[in-house]
Amino acid sequence: MESIKKAVLAYSGGLDTSVILTWLKETFDCEVIAFAADLGQAEELAGIQEKALATGASSVYVEDLKEAFVKDFIFPMLRANALYEGSYMLGTSIARPLIAKKQIEIASAEGADAVSHGATGKGNDQVRFELSYLSLNPDIKIIAPWRHPCWKLNSRNALIEYARKHDIPVPVTAQKPYSSDRNLFHISFEGGILEDPWAEPREDMFVMSVAPEKAPDKPTYIEIGYSNGDPVSVDGKEMSPASLLEHLNRLGGQNGIGRADIVENRYVGMKSRGVYETPGGTILHHAHRAIESLTLDREIMHFKDEMMPRYAELVYYGYWFAPEREVLQKAIDESQKNVMGTVRLKLYKGTCTVVGRQSPTSLYREDFATFEEDSVYKQSDADGFIRLNALRLRVNALCRRERDGR
Repeated sequence: MESIKKAVLAYSGGLDTSVILTWLKETFDCEVIAFAADLGQAEELAGIQEKALATGASSVYVEDLKEAFVKDFIFPMLRANALYEGSYMLGTSIARPLIAKKQIEIASAEGADAVSHGATGKGNDQVRFELSYLSLNPDIKIIAPWRHPCWKLNSRNALIEYARKHDIPVPVTAQKPYSSDRNLFHISFEGGILEDPWAEPREDMFVMSVAPEKAPDKPTYIEIGYSNGDPVSVDGKEMSPASLLEHLNRLGGQNGIGRADIVENRYVGMKSRGVYETPGGTILHHAHRAIESLTLDREIMHFKDEMMPRYAELVYYGYWFAPEREVLQKAIDESQKNVMGTVRLKLYKGTCTVVGRQSPTSLYREDFATFEEDSVYKQSDADGFIRLNALRLRVNALCRRERDGR
């Protein structure tokens, strides 16, 4: 077995990573540093430093990364309009490269020779973490307990028994009938009762949003200001990236915005059913598409739409630090230089509707688009345009008629 002197563990304070912390020390006889990233998971971080030290961590890092998370990871992804398989907004996927990046930084500062995570061998997160680790430090040692030959704790009961045996301070409560993962962008639910794709999610499961039918009967109107493709204000008030997203999460959640029930294709090959809440992200996705509709050239917009599925795949699969994602990002960001202005939206009972948009860099010209009489567009110009574009269609039709002997 490989020799490990010091490891940095991505630590959440839950049952799995608390057990893993002790297991790492026991199995490798090494020092373990616990790292918890504050990405907006709210009360889940309460007492986490004390818990990690009581479990045996030599030191604990709890880093507030919310602003960096939104500015450097979520906003670039929103500039790409990224949706995986047309509907998943990638809230879990986009968090992993930031956690991994900070882990590698801590490992470097602490002289650690290994990093570790609690992802299982069936999911996407193991890939996302480890591709990121190796992109940032190709020499780092990686311990993935769920895939390690010495790991025998392959059930919740086994984890609980191990925690009791080693006096690990983990509250053992009745298991939720699903698992969840939360950050400032979204919360995800999967497993348990959700493994049946026919079963409707229970209403008491949702955290960030009310049911659309229970949302207010009066719509909420908001205006989002954009600069260089990024949202910078709501209703005229400038906000930091994290504050803006938090504000939109509240407004969207109050109006039942952002729920999604998806069967997606995991990178490892299986299908998985997930339920998501992404209230603020859903609002920003619609708003960004709206401001782009005014400010982007047609071919650039269509080119971006062609690139989007590939970009979303790269994020979902864990290739955030790969050169191809970085090249795509540069092209996307170049397209955003004139994406500025204001979008007005109506939030109402689960729907987010664009009802207005304006921009100082708008390519929309009413004098060209009007159905009334105008002096700038010569309608007869369309004759040649249509005939030239129809030429290949006419040739095909003529050849087909000759072949058929008609």
